[in-house]
Amino acid sequence: MNKKLNLRSLAAQAVEQVVEQGQSLSNVLPPLQQKVSDKDKALLQELCFGVLRTLSQMEWLINKLMSRPMTGKQRTVHYLIMVGFYQLLHTRIPAHAALAETVEGAVAIKRPQLKGLINGVLRQFQRQEETLLAEFAASDARFLHPAWLLKRLQKAWPANWEAIVEANNQRPPMWLRVNRVHHTRDGWLALLNEAGMNGFTHPDYPDAVRLESPAPVHALPGFDEGWVTVQDASAQGCVAFLQPENGEQILDLCAAPGGKTTHILEAAPQAQVLAVDVDQQRLSRVYDNLKRLGMKATVKQGDGRDPASWCGEQQFDRILLDAPCSATGVIRRHPDIKWLRRDRDIPELAQLQAEILDAVWPHLKSGGTLVYATCSVLPEENSQQIKAFLQRTADAILCETGTPEQPGQQNLPGAEEGDGFFYAKLIKK
Repeated sequence: MNKKLNLRSLAAQAVEQVVEQGQSLSNVLPPLQQKVSDKDKALLQELCFGVLRTLSQMEWLINKLMSRPMTGKQRTVHYLIMVGFYQLLHTRIPAHAALAETVEGAVAIKRPQLKGLINGVLRQFQRQEETLLAEFAASDARFLHPAWLLKRLQKAWPANWEAIVEANNQRPPMWLRVNRVHHTRDGWLALLNEAGMNGFTHPDYPDAVRLESPAPVHALPGFDEGWVTVQDASAQGCVAFLQPENGEQILDLCAAPGGKTTHILEAAPQAQVLAVDVDQQRLSRVYDNLKRLGMKATVKQGDGRDPASWCGEQQFDRILLDAPCSATGVIRRHPDIKWLRRDRDIPELAQLQAEILDAVWPHLKSGGTLVYATCSVLPEENSQQIKAFLQRTADAILCETGTPEQPGQQNLPGAEEGDGFFYAKLIKK
Protein backbone atom coordinates (compact mmCIF):
# COMPACT_ATOMS: atom_id res chain seq x y z
CA MET A 1 0.00 0.00 0.00
CA ASN A 2 1.41 3.37 -1.00
CA LYS A 3 2.49 5.19 2.19
CA LYS A 4 1.82 8.54 0.51
CA LEU A 5 -1.88 7.67 0.38
CA ASN A 6 -2.96 9.52 3.49
CA LEU A 7 -6.61 8.68 4.22
CA ARG A 8 -7.39 12.16 5.57
CA SER A 9 -6.06 13.86 2.45
CA LEU A 10 -8.20 11.55 0.25
CA ALA A 11 -11.29 12.48 2.30
CA ALA A 12 -10.44 16.19 1.97
CA GLN A 13 -10.10 15.85 -1.82
CA ALA A 14 -13.43 14.00 -2.06
CA VAL A 15 -15.30 16.65 -0.06
CA GLU A 16 -13.65 19.40 -2.12
CA GLN A 17 -14.84 17.77 -5.37
CA VAL A 18 -18.41 17.64 -4.04
CA VAL A 19 -18.57 21.16 -2.62
CA GLU A 20 -16.42 23.07 -5.13
CA GLN A 21 -17.06 21.12 -8.33
CA GLY A 22 -20.63 19.91 -7.73
CA GLN A 23 -19.76 16.22 -8.19
CA SER A 24 -21.82 13.59 -6.40
CA LEU A 25 -20.13 11.62 -3.62
CA SER A 26 -21.35 8.34 -5.16
CA ASN A 27 -19.18 9.16 -8.22
CA VAL A 28 -16.19 10.58 -6.33
CA LEU A 29 -15.79 8.04 -3.53
CA PRO A 30 -15.50 4.59 -5.25
CA PRO A 31 -12.31 5.38 -7.24
CA LEU A 32 -10.68 6.74 -4.05
CA GLN A 33 -11.72 3.64 -2.09
CA GLN A 34 -9.95 1.51 -4.71
CA LYS A 35 -6.67 3.12 -3.59
CA VAL A 36 -6.90 2.06 0.08
CA SER A 37 -6.86 -1.26 1.90
CA ASP A 38 -10.16 -3.02 2.63
CA LYS A 39 -9.99 -2.17 6.32
CA ASP A 40 -9.60 1.55 5.49
CA LYS A 41 -12.50 1.74 3.02
CA ALA A 42 -15.09 2.11 5.79
CA LEU A 43 -13.13 4.87 7.55
CA LEU A 44 -12.71 6.82 4.31
CA GLN A 45 -16.46 6.57 3.74
CA GLU A 46 -17.21 7.62 7.33
CA LEU A 47 -14.98 10.71 7.02
CA CYS A 48 -16.49 11.81 3.68
CA PHE A 49 -20.12 11.23 4.69
CA GLY A 50 -19.52 12.72 8.13
CA VAL A 51 -17.92 15.96 6.93
CA LEU A 52 -20.71 16.46 4.36
CA ARG A 53 -23.38 15.72 6.98
CA THR A 54 -21.90 18.35 9.33
CA LEU A 55 -20.48 20.75 6.71
CA SER A 56 -22.25 23.83 8.18
CA GLN A 57 -20.59 23.15 11.53
CA MET A 58 -17.15 22.61 9.96
CA GLU A 59 -17.42 25.87 7.95
CA TRP A 60 -18.59 27.78 11.02
CA LEU A 61 -15.60 26.55 13.05
CA ILE A 62 -13.09 27.42 10.33
CA ASN A 63 -14.54 30.94 10.06
CA LYS A 64 -14.17 31.35 13.83
CA LEU A 65 -10.60 30.03 14.03
CA MET A 66 -9.00 31.43 10.86
CA SER A 67 -8.69 35.08 9.97
CA ARG A 68 -8.98 34.47 6.21
CA PRO A 69 -10.09 31.55 4.05
CA MET A 70 -7.68 29.32 2.14
CA THR A 71 -7.95 29.94 -1.60
CA GLY A 72 -6.62 28.63 -4.90
CA LYS A 73 -4.30 25.65 -4.70
CA GLN A 74 -4.39 25.73 -0.91
CA ARG A 75 -8.14 25.11 -0.88
CA THR A 76 -7.72 21.37 -0.23
CA VAL A 77 -6.14 22.31 3.12
CA HIS A 78 -9.44 24.05 4.06
CA TYR A 79 -11.19 20.67 3.70
CA LEU A 80 -8.34 18.81 5.40
CA ILE A 81 -8.86 20.98 8.49
CA MET A 82 -12.58 20.06 8.34
CA VAL A 83 -11.63 16.37 8.31
CA GLY A 84 -9.57 17.09 11.45
CA PHE A 85 -12.49 18.82 13.21
CA TYR A 86 -14.84 15.99 12.28
CA GLN A 87 -12.57 13.33 13.81
CA LEU A 88 -12.12 15.30 17.03
CA LEU A 89 -15.86 15.99 17.37
CA HIS A 90 -17.69 13.00 15.96
CA THR A 91 -15.47 9.90 15.99
CA ARG A 92 -13.78 7.69 18.56
CA ILE A 93 -10.37 8.12 16.94
CA PRO A 94 -7.93 9.16 19.71
CA ALA A 95 -7.24 12.91 19.45
CA HIS A 96 -3.46 12.48 19.13
CA ALA A 97 -3.88 10.07 16.18
CA ALA A 98 -6.48 12.28 14.47
CA LEU A 99 -4.14 15.29 14.80
CA ALA A 100 -1.01 13.50 13.63
CA GLU A 101 -2.66 11.89 10.58
CA THR A 102 -4.46 15.08 9.55
CA VAL A 103 -1.29 17.20 9.81
CA GLU A 104 0.56 14.52 7.79
CA GLY A 105 -2.14 14.88 5.12
CA ALA A 106 -0.52 18.18 4.12
CA VAL A 107 2.49 16.23 2.82
CA ALA A 108 0.29 13.93 0.72
CA ILE A 109 -1.32 16.93 -1.01
CA LYS A 110 2.12 18.55 -1.49
CA ARG A 111 1.57 21.37 1.00
CA PRO A 112 4.12 20.39 3.69
CA GLN A 113 4.74 24.07 4.50
CA LEU A 114 1.18 24.26 5.92
CA LYS A 115 1.61 21.50 8.52
CA GLY A 116 2.17 24.09 11.26
CA LEU A 117 -0.98 25.99 10.28
CA ILE A 118 -3.18 22.85 10.34
CA ASN A 119 -1.70 21.77 13.68
CA GLY A 120 -2.23 25.26 15.13
CA VAL A 121 -5.90 25.53 14.08
CA LEU A 122 -6.78 22.05 15.37
CA ARG A 123 -5.04 22.61 18.71
CA GLN A 124 -6.71 26.01 19.08
CA PHE A 125 -10.04 24.25 18.54
CA GLN A 126 -9.19 21.73 21.28
CA ARG A 127 -8.43 24.56 23.72
CA GLN A 128 -11.64 26.49 22.93
CA GLU A 129 -13.94 23.56 22.18
CA GLU A 130 -16.47 24.11 24.96
CA THR A 131 -16.93 27.84 24.28
CA LEU A 132 -17.09 27.35 20.51
CA LEU A 133 -19.68 24.57 20.68
CA ALA A 134 -21.91 26.59 23.02
CA GLU A 135 -21.79 29.51 20.57
CA PHE A 136 -22.43 27.19 17.61
CA ALA A 137 -25.50 25.70 19.34
CA ALA A 138 -27.10 29.17 19.31
CA SER A 139 -26.35 29.86 15.62
CA ASP A 140 -28.48 29.11 12.54
CA ALA A 141 -25.69 26.84 11.29
CA ARG A 142 -26.73 24.30 13.99
CA PHE A 143 -29.43 22.88 11.68
CA LEU A 144 -26.68 21.66 9.26
CA HIS A 145 -28.82 22.59 6.21
CA PRO A 146 -28.39 25.36 3.61
CA ALA A 147 -30.62 28.42 4.25
CA TRP A 148 -32.73 28.00 1.07
CA LEU A 149 -33.68 24.42 1.99
CA LEU A 150 -34.50 25.30 5.60
CA LYS A 151 -36.80 28.04 4.31
CA ARG A 152 -38.63 25.61 1.99
CA LEU A 153 -38.99 22.99 4.74
CA GLN A 154 -40.30 25.58 7.22
CA LYS A 155 -42.87 26.79 4.68
CA ALA A 156 -44.00 23.30 3.61
CA TRP A 157 -43.94 21.68 7.07
CA PRO A 158 -44.41 24.39 9.76
CA ALA A 159 -45.12 21.77 12.45
CA ASN A 160 -42.63 19.09 11.30
CA TRP A 161 -39.62 20.86 9.80
CA GLU A 162 -37.39 20.46 12.87
CA ALA A 163 -38.11 16.72 13.03
CA ILE A 164 -37.33 16.41 9.29
CA VAL A 165 -34.03 18.27 9.74
CA GLU A 166 -33.17 16.14 12.77
CA ALA A 167 -33.88 12.92 10.80
CA ASN A 168 -31.81 14.19 7.85
CA ASN A 169 -28.81 14.69 10.15
CA GLN A 170 -28.84 11.10 11.49
CA ARG A 171 -27.19 8.02 10.07
CA PRO A 172 -29.82 6.08 8.10
CA PRO A 173 -31.28 2.76 9.27
CA MET A 174 -30.62 -0.31 7.12
CA TRP A 175 -33.82 -1.64 5.53
CA LEU A 176 -34.10 -4.88 3.58
CA ARG A 177 -36.69 -6.37 1.26
CA VAL A 178 -37.37 -10.09 1.67
CA ASN A 179 -37.84 -11.85 -1.69
CA ARG A 180 -41.29 -13.45 -1.34
CA VAL A 181 -40.44 -15.90 -4.14
CA HIS A 182 -38.07 -17.63 -1.68
CA HIS A 183 -39.37 -16.87 1.83
CA THR A 184 -42.12 -15.21 3.76
CA ARG A 185 -40.84 -12.18 5.65
CA ASP A 186 -41.34 -13.94 9.01
CA GLY A 187 -39.61 -17.08 7.70
CA TRP A 188 -36.57 -15.04 6.72
CA LEU A 189 -36.63 -13.16 10.06
CA ALA A 190 -36.26 -16.52 11.82
CA LEU A 191 -33.13 -17.22 9.71
CA LEU A 192 -31.80 -13.77 10.62
CA ASN A 193 -32.29 -14.53 14.33
CA GLU A 194 -30.47 -17.86 13.91
CA ALA A 195 -27.58 -15.89 12.39
CA GLY A 196 -27.46 -13.84 15.61
CA MET A 197 -29.02 -10.64 14.23
CA ASN A 198 -32.24 -8.81 15.06
CA GLY A 199 -34.76 -7.33 12.65
CA PHE A 200 -38.01 -5.36 12.88
CA THR A 201 -40.99 -5.36 10.51
CA HIS A 202 -42.84 -2.37 9.01
CA PRO A 203 -46.60 -1.92 9.65
CA ASP A 204 -47.41 -0.95 6.03
CA TYR A 205 -44.91 -2.69 3.75
CA PRO A 206 -45.15 -6.49 3.93
CA ASP A 207 -41.65 -7.35 2.63
CA ALA A 208 -39.69 -4.82 4.73
CA VAL A 209 -37.26 -5.62 7.57
CA ARG A 210 -35.15 -3.09 9.47
CA LEU A 211 -31.91 -4.38 10.94
CA GLU A 212 -31.25 -3.48 14.57
CA SER A 213 -27.78 -2.40 13.44
CA PRO A 214 -26.37 -2.25 9.88
CA ALA A 215 -24.47 -5.35 8.70
CA PRO A 216 -22.36 -6.25 5.64
CA VAL A 217 -24.68 -7.73 2.99
CA HIS A 218 -22.78 -11.01 2.73
CA ALA A 219 -23.50 -11.67 6.42
CA LEU A 220 -27.24 -11.71 5.65
CA PRO A 221 -28.83 -15.17 5.22
CA GLY A 222 -29.15 -15.96 1.51
CA PHE A 223 -28.07 -12.55 0.18
CA ASP A 224 -25.98 -14.13 -2.59
CA GLU A 225 -28.87 -16.47 -3.44
CA GLY A 226 -31.24 -13.51 -3.88
CA TRP A 227 -33.33 -14.09 -0.74
CA VAL A 228 -33.01 -10.46 0.35
CA THR A 229 -32.19 -7.04 -1.16
CA VAL A 230 -31.10 -3.77 0.47
CA GLN A 231 -33.93 -1.29 -0.15
CA ASP A 232 -35.43 1.42 2.02
CA ALA A 233 -38.93 0.70 3.37
CA SER A 234 -40.46 3.78 1.73
CA ALA A 235 -39.10 2.77 -1.68
CA GLN A 236 -40.93 -0.54 -1.19
CA GLY A 237 -44.20 1.39 -0.88
CA CYS A 238 -44.18 1.95 -4.66
CA VAL A 239 -44.95 -1.70 -5.39
CA ALA A 240 -47.47 -1.86 -2.52
CA PHE A 241 -49.48 0.84 -4.38
CA LEU A 242 -48.76 -0.49 -7.89
CA GLN A 243 -50.14 -4.01 -7.06
CA PRO A 244 -48.65 -5.69 -10.16
CA GLU A 245 -50.20 -8.95 -11.41
CA ASN A 246 -48.91 -11.88 -13.46
CA GLY A 247 -49.39 -11.59 -17.21
CA GLU A 248 -49.55 -7.78 -17.21
CA GLN A 249 -47.46 -5.38 -19.32
CA ILE A 250 -45.72 -3.13 -16.79
CA LEU A 251 -43.50 -0.08 -17.37
CA ASP A 252 -40.94 0.90 -14.74
CA LEU A 253 -39.87 4.39 -15.82
CA CYS A 254 -36.74 6.05 -14.37
CA ALA A 255 -35.89 2.50 -13.27
CA ALA A 256 -32.18 2.65 -12.34
CA PRO A 257 -30.67 1.17 -10.23
CA GLY A 258 -33.38 -1.50 -10.50
CA GLY A 259 -34.63 -2.02 -6.94
CA LYS A 260 -38.24 -1.40 -7.94
CA THR A 261 -37.95 -3.41 -11.19
CA THR A 262 -36.92 -6.50 -9.22
CA HIS A 263 -39.56 -5.83 -6.54
CA ILE A 264 -42.26 -5.80 -9.26
CA LEU A 265 -40.98 -9.18 -10.50
CA GLU A 266 -40.92 -10.63 -6.97
CA ALA A 267 -44.58 -9.63 -6.57
CA ALA A 268 -45.58 -10.77 -10.10
CA PRO A 269 -42.94 -13.17 -11.54
CA GLN A 270 -44.96 -13.71 -14.76
CA ALA A 271 -45.37 -9.99 -15.56
CA GLN A 272 -43.75 -8.54 -18.70
CA VAL A 273 -41.65 -5.67 -17.35
CA LEU A 274 -39.99 -2.91 -19.41
CA ALA A 275 -37.41 -0.96 -17.36
CA VAL A 276 -36.39 2.39 -18.86
CA ASP A 277 -33.89 4.99 -17.66
CA VAL A 278 -32.25 7.99 -19.33
CA ASP A 279 -28.81 7.24 -17.83
CA GLN A 280 -26.97 4.47 -19.71
CA GLN A 281 -24.32 4.12 -16.99
CA ARG A 282 -26.87 3.60 -14.20
CA LEU A 283 -28.69 0.99 -16.31
CA SER A 284 -25.75 -1.37 -15.74
CA ARG A 285 -26.94 -1.55 -12.10
CA VAL A 286 -30.38 -2.71 -13.32
CA TYR A 287 -28.72 -5.60 -15.19
CA ASP A 288 -26.66 -6.44 -12.07
CA ASN A 289 -29.78 -6.54 -9.87
CA LEU A 290 -31.72 -8.70 -12.34
CA LYS A 291 -28.78 -11.08 -12.64
CA ARG A 292 -28.27 -11.50 -8.88
CA LEU A 293 -31.97 -12.29 -8.42
CA GLY A 294 -32.18 -14.51 -11.52
CA MET A 295 -34.89 -12.40 -13.17
CA LYS A 296 -35.72 -11.23 -16.69
CA ALA A 297 -36.96 -7.83 -17.85
CA THR A 298 -36.55 -5.78 -21.01
CA VAL A 299 -34.13 -2.93 -20.24
CA LYS A 300 -33.86 0.18 -22.46
CA GLN A 301 -32.25 3.57 -22.37
CA GLY A 302 -34.73 6.35 -23.08
CA ASP A 303 -36.05 9.78 -22.13
CA GLY A 304 -39.38 9.76 -20.26
CA ARG A 305 -40.48 12.83 -22.23
CA ASP A 306 -40.35 10.87 -25.50
CA PRO A 307 -41.89 7.40 -24.93
CA ALA A 308 -42.59 6.83 -28.65
CA SER A 309 -38.82 6.59 -29.25
CA TRP A 310 -38.49 3.52 -26.97
CA CYS A 311 -41.93 1.88 -26.91
CA GLY A 312 -43.69 3.11 -30.07
CA GLU A 313 -47.47 3.02 -29.57
CA GLN A 314 -47.34 0.35 -26.84
CA GLN A 315 -49.71 0.72 -23.89
CA PHE A 316 -49.24 -0.73 -20.40
CA ASP A 317 -51.52 -2.17 -17.71
CA ARG A 318 -49.46 -0.46 -15.01
CA ILE A 319 -46.81 2.27 -14.98
CA LEU A 320 -44.47 3.08 -12.11
CA LEU A 321 -43.00 6.56 -12.57
CA ASP A 322 -40.33 7.15 -9.92
CA ALA A 323 -39.79 10.69 -11.18
CA PRO A 324 -36.48 12.59 -11.19
CA CYS A 325 -36.62 14.86 -8.13
CA SER A 326 -34.68 16.94 -5.60
CA ALA A 327 -34.07 13.82 -3.43
CA THR A 328 -34.78 15.94 -0.33
CA GLY A 329 -36.31 12.85 1.33
CA VAL A 330 -33.08 10.82 1.24
CA ILE A 331 -30.58 13.37 2.62
CA ARG A 332 -29.61 11.08 5.51
CA ARG A 333 -28.41 8.51 2.92
CA HIS A 334 -26.83 11.12 0.62
CA PRO A 335 -25.75 14.15 2.69
CA ASP A 336 -24.08 15.67 -0.40
CA ILE A 337 -27.61 16.46 -1.71
CA LYS A 338 -27.75 19.41 0.70
CA TRP A 339 -24.76 21.00 -1.01
CA LEU A 340 -25.37 19.87 -4.62
CA ARG A 341 -28.98 21.11 -4.92
CA ARG A 342 -29.88 24.76 -5.52
CA ASP A 343 -33.15 26.57 -4.86
CA ARG A 344 -33.61 27.16 -8.60
CA ASP A 345 -33.53 23.38 -9.23
CA ILE A 346 -36.98 22.90 -7.68
CA PRO A 347 -39.10 24.68 -10.34
CA GLU A 348 -36.95 23.11 -13.08
CA LEU A 349 -37.53 19.62 -11.67
CA ALA A 350 -41.27 20.27 -11.28
CA GLN A 351 -41.39 21.27 -14.95
CA LEU A 352 -39.55 18.08 -16.00
CA GLN A 353 -41.88 15.90 -13.87
CA ALA A 354 -44.96 17.49 -15.48
CA GLU A 355 -43.56 16.89 -18.98
CA ILE A 356 -42.87 13.19 -18.24
CA LEU A 357 -46.33 12.68 -16.68
CA ASP A 358 -48.07 14.23 -19.71
CA ALA A 359 -45.92 12.24 -22.17
CA VAL A 360 -46.39 8.84 -20.54
CA TRP A 361 -50.10 9.04 -19.61
CA PRO A 362 -51.29 8.16 -23.19
CA HIS A 363 -49.28 4.90 -22.85
CA LEU A 364 -51.49 3.71 -19.97
CA LYS A 365 -54.38 1.42 -20.95
CA SER A 366 -57.95 2.35 -20.07
CA GLY A 367 -58.60 1.17 -16.52
CA GLY A 368 -54.81 0.98 -15.94
CA THR A 369 -52.88 2.20 -12.89
CA LEU A 370 -50.06 4.76 -12.77
CA VAL A 371 -48.12 5.26 -9.54
CA TYR A 372 -46.22 8.57 -9.40
CA ALA A 373 -43.47 8.53 -6.77
CA THR A 374 -40.60 10.77 -5.67
CA CYS A 375 -38.04 10.66 -2.84
CA SER A 376 -38.79 14.34 -2.15
CA VAL A 377 -40.57 16.09 0.72
CA LEU A 378 -41.36 19.30 -1.22
CA PRO A 379 -45.00 19.94 -2.25
CA GLU A 380 -44.00 21.54 -5.60
CA GLU A 381 -42.78 18.12 -6.76
CA ASN A 382 -45.50 16.14 -5.01
CA SER A 383 -49.04 17.14 -4.00
CA GLN A 384 -48.99 20.35 -6.08
CA GLN A 385 -47.64 18.44 -9.09
CA ILE A 386 -50.44 15.84 -8.94
CA LYS A 387 -53.15 18.41 -8.20
CA ALA A 388 -52.19 20.30 -11.39
CA PHE A 389 -52.05 17.04 -13.39
CA LEU A 390 -55.56 16.01 -12.23
CA GLN A 391 -56.90 19.44 -13.20
CA ARG A 392 -55.58 19.23 -16.76
CA THR A 393 -56.17 15.49 -17.33
CA ALA A 394 -59.86 14.65 -17.71
CA ASP A 395 -59.48 10.85 -17.64
CA ALA A 396 -57.25 10.68 -14.52
CA ILE A 397 -58.77 9.64 -11.17
CA LEU A 398 -56.97 9.71 -7.83
CA CYS A 399 -57.18 6.40 -5.97
CA GLU A 400 -56.32 5.38 -2.36
CA THR A 401 -53.89 8.28 -1.87
CA GLY A 402 -55.14 11.57 -0.39
CA THR A 403 -57.90 13.85 -1.69
CA PRO A 404 -58.19 15.92 -4.91
CA GLU A 405 -57.43 19.00 -2.77
CA GLN A 406 -54.42 17.38 -1.07
CA PRO A 407 -53.51 14.46 -3.35
CA GLY A 408 -50.99 11.75 -2.57
CA GLN A 409 -49.41 10.18 0.50
CA GLN A 410 -46.32 11.85 1.93
CA ASN A 411 -43.94 9.85 4.13
CA LEU A 412 -41.47 11.93 6.14
CA PRO A 413 -38.06 10.52 7.19
CA GLY A 414 -37.91 9.14 10.74
CA ALA A 415 -35.32 7.32 12.87
CA GLU A 416 -37.18 4.00 12.73
CA GLU A 417 -39.14 4.79 9.59
CA GLY A 418 -38.35 4.78 5.90
CA ASP A 419 -37.00 7.75 3.96
CA GLY A 420 -39.02 10.77 2.87
CA PHE A 421 -41.20 9.57 -0.03
CA PHE A 422 -44.34 10.60 -1.90
CA TYR A 423 -46.83 8.42 -3.80
CA ALA A 424 -49.94 9.17 -5.83
CA LYS A 425 -51.96 6.34 -7.34
CA LEU A 426 -53.89 7.31 -10.49
CA ILE A 427 -56.40 5.24 -12.48
CA LYS A 428 -57.26 5.95 -16.11
CA LYS A 429 -61.04 6.14 -16.70
